[in-house]
Amino acid sequence: MNKRISSHSVLSVATPEPFEPQYFDDPAAAVDCLEALYERNTRFLCEAFEGLGKSDEPLTRYRACYPQVSIETSSFGHVDSRLSFGYVSAPGVYTTTITRPKLFRHYLKEQLGHLIRNHGLGVTVSESATPIPLHFAFGEGAYVEASAANTIDIPLRDLFDAPDLTTTDDEIANGSYEPGPGEPSPLAPFTAQRIDYSLARLSHYTATNATHFQNFVLFTNYQFYIDEFCAWARQQMAEGGNGYTAFVEPGNIITPAGADKPETDYTLARLPQMPAYHLKKKGHGGITMVNIGVGPSNAKTITDHIAVLRPHVWLMLGHCAGLRNSQRLGDYVLAHAYMREDHVLDDDLPVWIPLPALAEVQVALQDAVAEVTGYRDYDLKQIMRTGTVATIDNRNWELRDQRGPVKRLSQARAIALDMESATIAANGFRFRVPYGTLLCVSDKPLHGELKLPGMATAFYKTQVSQHLKIGILALQKLAAMPPEKLHSRKLRSFYETSFQ
Repeated sequence: MNKRISSHSVLSVATPEPFEPQYFDDPAAAVDCLEALYERNTRFLCEAFEGLGKSDEPLTRYRACYPQVSIETSSFGHVDSRLSFGYVSAPGVYTTTITRPKLFRHYLKEQLGHLIRNHGLGVTVSESATPIPLHFAFGEGAYVEASAANTIDIPLRDLFDAPDLTTTDDEIANGSYEPGPGEPSPLAPFTAQRIDYSLARLSHYTATNATHFQNFVLFTNYQFYIDEFCAWARQQMAEGGNGYTAFVEPGNIITPAGADKPETDYTLARLPQMPAYHLKKKGHGGITMVNIGVGPSNAKTITDHIAVLRPHVWLMLGHCAGLRNSQRLGDYVLAHAYMREDHVLDDDLPVWIPLPALAEVQVALQDAVAEVTGYRDYDLKQIMRTGTVATIDNRNWELRDQRGPVKRLSQARAIALDMESATIAANGFRFRVPYGTLLCVSDKPLHGELKLPGMATAFYKTQVSQHLKIGILALQKLAAMPPEKLHSRKLRSFYETSFQ
C-alpha cells in the first residue's frame, strides 16, 4: 500500500538537467531542438506525477520550463517594405516562449525562416524561466490516473506549477504590453501559456483536437451549413480526397481519403457547444468549419482560441436581417464595414477603432459569388450588396422602441444586421487574422417580411448549398495566394511582433 505523504515532507525542488543555449541559422534544425527540449521537459513533469507516492522518499517540488527562441540584432537594417511580418523593426533582443512545437512545426519553420533570411542572423534556442503547468504538460486527450494524486495530503500546486492567469493575457496582441528595463521585446503575439490555455479550451468547446484545425476557417450560425459541409466533405473523401487527406468530425472521428465512412463506429453522445469539422490538407492547408451558434459572446470566445493557431483567414457565412427595401430574401451581403454594438470587445478594442475591409478577401468573396451564381459585373448588384453590417447583442431588438436603433442604422448606412460578424472581424483585426463576411438575407424585420415555417424550409434548401459553395470557393482562392500577400499590412500596428 502506498504511504500517504503530508506537506512537511516537501524538501527540495527538482528540475531537468540544465540546457545549454544553442544557435541555429537553419529554421528546421531550430524547430527540431525546440521539439526535443519541450518533449524532455514535459516528460519530466509527467513522470514525476506518475511516481507520486511510490516510495518513502520525501516529496519534491518539480519544475520544468518552456523552451524559448530568441534573436538579437544591433541594426535598423531596412527589410522589404512589402512584408507585413517576418522581421523586427529596431535593434534589441526579441524572444518568445514556445509550446507544442510539433503542432506548430510548419508555422515555426516559416516564421523563423523569414526572420533568419530578412536579418541574416541565426536564432538561439534556450530554456525560458516560465514554468510549464502540470495541467498543460499532459497535452490533449491524455487520461490522467487520479490514484497518484490520492496518495498525498497536500495540494498539487505545492508540488507542480499551475496555470498562472495573472500573466496569461492578450497584452501583446492588444498592443498594451511594455517590456521592463532590460527585458527582451516579444517575438510572437502569444506566449506559451496563453496558447496552452486556448488549446485546452478549443478541445472543450469543439470536441476536436487542435492538431486537426486548418488554416482556412469558416464560421456559421446555423447547423444547416454544417450538414451541407459534411455531405460535401464526405463526397470528397469517397472520391479519393480531391487534394484533401481526411475529414474529421467532433469526437476526433476520422474519415480518410478514399473511404466512404469513418474509421470507427464511435459517435458522440451529444454535440459540444461549438462543434468543429475539419477537411484536412497537408500543412494545415484545408478548411475548418465551426458552428458558433448565436451571439457575439460565442463569436468572441471561439476566435479568442482559434487565433493562437495563427490561421491564414477566417470568414463568416451566416444569415442576417436585410435593412433595405430593395433587398430580397436570399440576397447576399458582402460586408465592407462593420457597426459594432456587440460590446464584448469594447475593453480590448475600443469601438472608435475602424475595421478595414481587406482587399484580397473582398475580391475572393466577390469573385466566388460571381462564379457560383453566374452573375457578372453590373448584374451582380441584382443579388448582392456591399456595405455596412451592424452587429448587436440583443436578438429581439425589434420588440423595443425602434426609433433609436433604426436612426443609428440609417446614419451608419447599414444594409444588414446580425449578431456575430463584427465580433469576428474585430477579433480578426485584433489578432492580425485576415477576415471577411458574406451573409445571406433571411428576413426583413423593418419591412414586415418574416419567414413562415414553409417558406423557411424552402429558403434553406435553395440558398444554403449555394452560399456554402461560395464560401468554400473563396477560401480555395485565398489558399492559392502566398501567405505574404494574404496577411495584410493593414492589420499591423506601429510596434509589431515578427511572427504573424
